[in-house]
Amino acid sequence: MTFGHPYLLLLLLLLPLAAWLKGRRGRPAAFIYSSVQLLRGMQSITKSSAGNLLLTLRWLTLALFIVALAQPRLTKFDTTKVTASGVDIVVAFDLSGSMAAEDFEIRGQRLNRVAMARAVLEKFIAKRPNDRIGLVAFATQAYIAAPITLDHDFLLKNLDRLDLNTINGNQTAIGSALSASVNQLRELKSKSKIVILMTDGQNNAGKIPPLTAAEAAQALGVKVYTIGVGTEGQAPMPTTDFFGRRVYQMVPVDIDEETLQKISDLTGGKYYRADNAEKFAAIYSEIDKLEKTEADVKKFARHTELFPWLIAAGIVLLTAELAMGQTVLRRLP
Repeated sequence: MTFGHPYLLLLLLLLPLAAWLKGRRGRPAAFIYSSVQLLRGMQSITKSSAGNLLLTLRWLTLALFIVALAQPRLTKFDTTKVTASGVDIVVAFDLSGSMAAEDFEIRGQRLNRVAMARAVLEKFIAKRPNDRIGLVAFATQAYIAAPITLDHDFLLKNLDRLDLNTINGNQTAIGSALSASVNQLRELKSKSKIVILMTDGQNNAGKIPPLTAAEAAQALGVKVYTIGVGTEGQAPMPTTDFFGRRVYQMVPVDIDEETLQKISDLTGGKYYRADNAEKFAAIYSEIDKLEKTEADVKKFARHTELFPWLIAAGIVLLTAELAMGQTVLRRLP
């Protein structure tokens, strides 16, 4: 519990002094009798405590009003981060057909590359609530799946909608994806502009070569982190056999690591190879640490005022004192 005006509580120290002064004021009350014989019948009468009770109620009432003036309240402090950090991020998400390869495994269950990439990206987004993040989906063409936004609930809903066959997945347009990502960042006045490009293939579609898009990113001050997704050598691709059963066919992995490395080198980023689930998660953790965010922390205090209850209690005591003083505890003037 806190007080809005705690210094007013010092008035409580004056109550004992006021009580002492009140007891010393004036001469004691007395009746004058013409003969002591008239008092013989009153010798057995003990002193009534009615006056003390009424006086106690009066002092308690004053004490409650003084505490109410000090504005007691229950206070709960909350902190929240609500300010954009100035770091803007666009994630380019590969949805080409090869992302169906199930070369990741979590708790003994196979996972395709899209599901794995989505899972680690969701955790990355959760760690950066103050960054504006956008999403570009690409395969044969590149599309803006979500514009750069601080509304991460909206972003995550759009991320969940991305899946294989959402767009034409026959080819991979890495240059177009990088160009679309950089275009989202071009007009923004950010402290840091970042593109995270995830792909498992080679550029074989689109009109913009990847390195040309990387040069544009470099000119605009956009740092590009590239991630090659999938195991090395061969990867299990799910398919259906003659009897309709789900089987796996091993297909060669064809990631253009050289180009991805050049893109990251040219823009000041870094190239990573995510060939298992643990490494994929570690990559995003490293990017998270490399791109520090600063947020303004705002502190809020929620007060629940208690003084109305004290005033109400004081009024009840004062009413009781007045009522009893005129009825059962009525005193002689």
